[in-house]
Amino acid sequence: MPVPAFSDIAKPSNDLINKDFYHATAAALEVKLKADNAVSFTAKGTSAHEGATNASLEIKKGLNIKGATLTGAWNTANMTSEKIELDNVIADGLKVELLNAFSPAAGNKGQKANLYFKQAAFNGRLFADYTPTGAFSATVDGVFGHEGFLVGGEAGYDVQKAAITKYSAAVGYQTPQYSAAVQATNSLSIFTASYYQMVNAQVEAGAKAAWDAKTSGPVGIELGGKYKIDPESFAKGKINDRGIVSLAYNTKVKQGFTFGIGASFDSQKLNEAGHKIGTTFTFEG
Repeated sequence: MPVPAFSDIAKPSNDLINKDFYHATAAALEVKLKADNAVSFTAKGTSAHEGATNASLEIKKGLNIKGATLTGAWNTANMTSEKIELDNVIADGLKVELLNAFSPAAGNKGQKANLYFKQAAFNGRLFADYTPTGAFSATVDGVFGHEGFLVGGEAGYDVQKAAITKYSAAVGYQTPQYSAAVQATNSLSIFTASYYQMVNAQVEAGAKAAWDAKTSGPVGIELGGKYKIDPESFAKGKINDRGIVSLAYNTKVKQGFTFGIGASFDSQKLNEAGHKIGTTFTFEG
């Protein structure tokens, strides 16, 4: 298996427990359209359980120029962004991204440079961020892998302060059927252990435990599972140590239209208000 990026060492269990649960918002709508001239439109709308409805529209245009890919985007906040990608152009296994953000009303909104380097036994990344105020920071991470065993680390650096701002470490083991990871993040103050297993072609299961050394509170535990009903639909469920139960169902109604519904209940207070239900609609064309 390829060596994952540092943030993806626990990706199988994180995706199982965190993704595709729709109760966080009352309703969400996403429309993705792509024209023949490589222009794509993405419109999003979110209705919160409490508060205002949010909406956005993003237009992107991609160009392939002598081994480089140029992507431009504009959104309804009157922000424009440009991204240049160089994949395996400078060196094999190296991808370079240069990003620029600009507001016609406010001017320069910052620049970023991202480097991704992948080899058979190594996956490394560098993220550099420059803000209009002159602040410059960088984050570097890397993971070494051998026969399924993974060891990785991450560090953040503030150039103006000449100081390390964060550091993290992780170890893990992965196979096509299961994976496990132990991570120490937030400058080694939050410890997380996770496990994921593909039981069979239809069933996935996972667990996650987290402890914050700064607060010295109880260990938070989450258990989750996913059942693939058919090639077009699945159901998910999870429960945490506080008795919060979350359920979700997702199905592709027809080509280009996906529907999801989810709910969250406090199993210890079923007769009280506070339970949440949400839906999501995704159109692609």
